[in-house]
Amino acid sequence: MGKSLKTKVLVISAVNFTEGGPLTILRDCLASASHYLPSDWKIVALVHDKGLVNAARVKLISVPNAKSSWIKRLYYEWVVFRKISKKLKPDLWFSLHDITPRVISRRQVVYCHNPSPFYKLSLREAIFEPKFLIFNLFYKYLYGVFINRNHWVVVQQDWLRDAFKKLFGSLPIIVAYPSVNITKSSEVVAQSERPVIFFYPALPRVFKNFEVIGEAARVLAERGVSGFEIRITISPNENRYSKWLYSEYGRVPNLHFIGRQDRLGVSRNYQAASTLLFPSKLETWGLPISEAKAYKKRILVADLPYGKETVGNYQNVTFFEPTNAVMLADLIQEITESKLQQLGNIASEPSEPFAANWANLWPKMIEGL
Repeated sequence: MGKSLKTKVLVISAVNFTEGGPLTILRDCLASASHYLPSDWKIVALVHDKGLVNAARVKLISVPNAKSSWIKRLYYEWVVFRKISKKLKPDLWFSLHDITPRVISRRQVVYCHNPSPFYKLSLREAIFEPKFLIFNLFYKYLYGVFINRNHWVVVQQDWLRDAFKKLFGSLPIIVAYPSVNITKSSEVVAQSERPVIFFYPALPRVFKNFEVIGEAARVLAERGVSGFEIRITISPNENRYSKWLYSEYGRVPNLHFIGRQDRLGVSRNYQAASTLLFPSKLETWGLPISEAKAYKKRILVADLPYGKETVGNYQNVTFFEPTNAVMLADLIQEITESKLQQLGNIASEPSEPFAANWANLWPKMIEGL
């Protein structure tokens, strides 16, 4: 049977999201759609694995083969999804992963979250992470294919909107902040007074800039500074980059490679730590910054546009040059010796079109349908 005249259909495509921040975005997106969309909307989600998500009102369709290779990914986006759209007859097709699919729908919206085309990659970084080099060189072309089919192009920050405008000219771009729901563990972990713990939760990606932390720890060791501990969530043998990091900094005093952490492990480390370190050179948001704010932790973050926008209005923050290890070492030493005076950050909202959260974004996406 065809759909009722009163029923509208939303298709959310997220077949490439299986872990980390992207999976969090998918879960938040589905939960918010269930909560905020009117009852006459039917919600269908194309996902890699039904077991990854659970949301009321949402019909889940597993598409496990779409991310097995880039050729298959594009085949699904531009061929298979068109066939699916003919069956589902969507009023709105919302693609959560960058590429604009070739579908039949009354309206299309694409969510662009991969900032790799806007990063200046060094030769060393390219050698450590060749896949990132490919993203860096070619992703802007994938962004551009069919992009003008979209009613909205959604990005997470104002600096990304400016970058897209420089790349593609005039587009209907909306800045939409992610709705970050931090679930704290009920387990109580006492914050350590000595050593003072600094925490950096990140995967071993070249732009995450772990080396500035390693160099800062080395500077502090040369100064004879003690009474602190830096925890980074990588293991020695995850990839070329992590192997190099461990060979270079694995024996530096007070720097600990604690490996990947589950949610409970991350929560325990936030509670035990005094300070989040976040030297990343490239982010569309920077989820640990929001997490650290929820835990009311001190933050040392790279002095880059994404950092100031994600931090927002927050007193307990200091910015540093992301390649200046001596500056970072100075800040770590001042915190360890209880001498740091933080100036905080004040941020203004982006200009319109802007959505502060999912609750504000959905009405803009379905307006007029």
